Amino acid sequence: MNQPTAFRKITMSERRTQMKPERAVNRFLSEMKPEWADSTYYNYSSSLSRFLEFCEDDNLENICEIDGFHISDFKSVRRNDGISEMTLYNELSTLRAFLKWCKSMGLIESWVVEDMVLNEPDDKVRSDKLDAEEAEMIRNYLNQFEYATLRHALFAILWDTGIRLGTARSLDVDDYYPEEQYIEVQHRPDQGTPLKNESEANREINLHTWASEILDDYLQMNHKGTTDDHGREPIFASRHGRMTRSNLRMHIRRLTRPCHYTGDCPHGRDQDECEATLDYRAASQCPGSVSPHPIRRGAITHWLNEGHRKELISERMNVGVKTLDEHYDARTESEKRNLRREMFKMD
Repeated sequence: MNQPTAFRKITMSERRTQMKPERAVNRFLSEMKPEWADSTYYNYSSSLSRFLEFCEDDNLENICEIDGFHISDFKSVRRNDGISEMTLYNELSTLRAFLKWCKSMGLIESWVVEDMVLNEPDDKVRSDKLDAEEAEMIRNYLNQFEYATLRHALFAILWDTGIRLGTARSLDVDDYYPEEQYIEVQHRPDQGTPLKNESEANREINLHTWASEILDDYLQMNHKGTTDDHGREPIFASRHGRMTRSNLRMHIRRLTRPCHYTGDCPHGRDQDECEATLDYRAASQCPGSVSPHPIRRGAITHWLNEGHRKELISERMNVGVKTLDEHYDARTESEKRNLRREMFKMD
């Protein structure tokens, strides 16, 4: 006699066709964590959290039911969020790795992964950078209207050093040497601030005098003076301790909206009705705003245009020369030619 449905034991095969996306992601991350660096775990966790948000909005309650339409819709949603094609490529690559794990667990059919189409970031991705002229306008705005604020200090450090956002977040007040005008970068995974390239990223980075003066005044005038959970005093701190990456990223997104630092909208939008202006959480909806990574790319390109050797820039920015050439050198051929003319003193 068959048992009533309410009391019937769920079989193993049925269990494999019923799993909430959140549970599947958590199991995937838990299984892979011992094999990953802390920064890799953070990147996968952060990327998949956006996928989980999509699942909730799209009412996808069972990961076993995912198909090509869901993946296509996820692409569209993330593009509408204003992310770059390279960021989208990275997020889709992370999603594909997760779905491969789901396939290995018998949760989805193999065709879901095999037929998954990634976007193809091309050379235009390398032009996704903050130009030196734009950076100068932002610096002028900050000097006049937001002097020595956290946002001012953050932009000064990112533009002057070209470091990654995670590296900036990891900095403590004790890592700054004002008299010698440099910062010391350290990989401290056991204290919540891992670096992407781990101990190979440890280095000392000189600051220009203008950046050092901004940092001095910020620490004296506007620094919160709070400590994090490990008793360290972060440079970029809120009232609760070390600022999160998302909060730091939001500062940059809001700051780099053209209307914010110029007062005008180059996209023809009505600022009184623009979502990116009215809601600070929607700053990324502005086509002109950038995330921290284009600042890094723009800073590296600026240093290259100044004629500095790639080997020295590689050490300063913690990026291999080959990677620098492939992903960070956003100079046009005309810019390279003009630099050669200047270096060879052909005028």
